[in-house]
Amino acid sequence: MNYHFNIMNQEEVEQVIAWEYDGIYAFYDMQADMEDLREFRDVAAGNENYWSVYQNGGLIGFFCFNEHEVNQVEIGLGMNPQMVGQGNGLDFLTAGIQKAIDLYQPSSLTMAVAEFNKRAIKVYQKAGFIRTKTFIQHTNGGTYPFISMEKELDLHNSF
Repeated sequence: MNYHFNIMNQEEVEQVIAWEYDGIYAFYDMQADMEDLREFRDVAAGNENYWSVYQNGGLIGFFCFNEHEVNQVEIGLGMNPQMVGQGNGLDFLTAGIQKAIDLYQPSSLTMAVAEFNKRAIKVYQKAGFIRTKTFIQHTNGGTYPFISMEKELDLHNSF
């Protein structure tokens, strides 16, 4: 797949904020948590940690990269609801992993995912992430179990 990455602009931020997911995945609607929505709206545009992803001229998702420790980068991501559930996840994630490597040359990547999101967990595991711990996250007006995942990278070999 051919993906094009740009540092997010305000128009892209507003598009992402308007995304609405079906069923249990509505949990990921930005409107579900006003604090998260405000933070995303305030910090994402023009921030070199937030990247919009395009394919065939359309905005298909975004990645957020945060360097927490030396050589370790946390990945956050979102995929356009029109692309979800169609087998695009692994290619999309692989492109984001490569972007993180290009930007930071980390020795490992981390991410967190809601425990109920079995579909995403399966994709992350296919990409080489392993579960490291479970924790409780306060979000969307409640508390939910999340899973921390990590992927070790050998930058001398392809991932």
